[in-house]
Amino acid sequence: MNFLHGIQLVIILSTLFFLVLGLTPVFQKLLAAPLPDKIRKIFGEHVQREMNSRTYLMSLIAFHILGFFILFFMQIFQHVLPLNPNQLPAVTWDLAINTAVSFITNTNWQAYSGETSMSHFTQMLGLGVQNFLSAAVGICGVLVLVRGLTRSQTRLIGNFWEDLIKSTLFILLPLSFVLTPILMSQGIPQTFEGKAKIVQRDQSPHLMQDIPVGPVASQVAIKQLGTNGGGYYGVNSAHPLENPTPVSNFFQLLAILLIPAILVLVFGRMIGDVRHGRALFITMVLFLALGLWGSFWSEFNYGTLEGKETRFGIFGSTVWSVFTTAASNGSVNAMHDSMSPLSGGIQLFNMMLGEVIFGGVGSGLYGMVLFVVLSVFLSGLMVGRSPEYQGKRIETPEMIATVIALFLPSLVVLIGTAVTLTYPTALKSLGNPGVHGFSEIVYAWTSAANNNGSAFGGLNANTPFFNIGLSIAMIIGRFGVLIPVIYISGRLAQKIKAPKTSGTFSTHSPLFIVLLFFVIVLVGGLTFFPTLTLGPILEHFMLISKKV
Repeated sequence: MNFLHGIQLVIILSTLFFLVLGLTPVFQKLLAAPLPDKIRKIFGEHVQREMNSRTYLMSLIAFHILGFFILFFMQIFQHVLPLNPNQLPAVTWDLAINTAVSFITNTNWQAYSGETSMSHFTQMLGLGVQNFLSAAVGICGVLVLVRGLTRSQTRLIGNFWEDLIKSTLFILLPLSFVLTPILMSQGIPQTFEGKAKIVQRDQSPHLMQDIPVGPVASQVAIKQLGTNGGGYYGVNSAHPLENPTPVSNFFQLLAILLIPAILVLVFGRMIGDVRHGRALFITMVLFLALGLWGSFWSEFNYGTLEGKETRFGIFGSTVWSVFTTAASNGSVNAMHDSMSPLSGGIQLFNMMLGEVIFGGVGSGLYGMVLFVVLSVFLSGLMVGRSPEYQGKRIETPEMIATVIALFLPSLVVLIGTAVTLTYPTALKSLGNPGVHGFSEIVYAWTSAANNNGSAFGGLNANTPFFNIGLSIAMIIGRFGVLIPVIYISGRLAQKIKAPKTSGTFSTHSPLFIVLLFFVIVLVGGLTFFPTLTLGPILEHFMLISKKV
């Protein structure tokens, strides 16, 4: 990486931190404030009463079931629905299931090319709406966790519908209104037309090319801000109409980490421990910095421009690949299948940690808090004290729920990979044989189980086996973590908050940051070390020995 690339990275990160620090107090006020009376009257009594953890969870699950069926039937009947200027046919049943599950779980795994598979109606009112709602649900998970840590002797942890409405109307929608015009100014389409007729340069006017267009800019804005990643076009932000210029690339990069980074600091403010929020932020930045360094070293020593857009180059593609896998975003501006082996391994490692390096909107933060709970439990065992987190005792039920949430996605990845390797029909979907093909399989299951949605790109996942299998992985990855978080929050809200003493383990000291860092590496990383050894690490050594 040369000096110019270093300056570009400094500009990206400094702009991001400036926005994060500036917007953190604003986010705190918006999330802590009650809904205005006019909005309460519109939505009725459903937003009036606070809920216990069971009612909150039932409301959340019912909301997702309804969203699944609406999005599923939109795809099945899109050929008879309006806003289909290109006359696209109905989506097959297995792909419709996969896409519906993908978007309601904030995974946005795409086994299809949007411009040739989804109508404007489906893209805008189906996928686009879920981009807002699935991100808002992640913020709901953070809010119930805040209430669990700050309330005492109560079963009430808030109202799901109020949290959902506030997150959507006060956070996601305004930011999308700001970003969309910026993207439109760079040439990203925003239209209800079906195709744009382009006359190729130096050719006869009669030789035209039809380029699919549509309401692209608005979907790109929320796909980045909501860490969704579901692109309008099949190649996502590598498409010249979805990400045409370095300026559009810059703003989309900022949007990937913006809300997840803000929520970490907001969390510290809302629980009354700003220093703890900073400690979590520093831990995440440390992982991000190491990932950037490793990917840069690998790409500039062993990478090529194959699979990358020349308008972004190796540097722009590498930064995006680290940001998108650290933030559970899943969008791409280059084909990850073409990255150098160790760079692809870092992308895998970012996801295998549980998407806690900032992670998805809300989901990355509550995933990190689960690691914090595990860390304070281990520290309590080492010094012979009852483990506490923010004055709340951590007991057996909380630890069981924490272990389930941390290990379920890992279990899904390993089982899914093993089943795929023993199923001949599934192996026919591989784009590459040998070690790289193994990495493609592991990447698909890791991306689905951790709700990332990016792909190596060499695997044909649009088959009944992968559509259904990865749908199951996405459901477990989302709700296998979110349900334990709500359960833990409900239990913590019932406990009395103990005052700090000289023996209380500090959750903002350098020692805590080091402990948390290594707990994440040991629990999240070493679980997959044999898998990474058989895939990217082995491929790297084969590359340097000129056997690839």
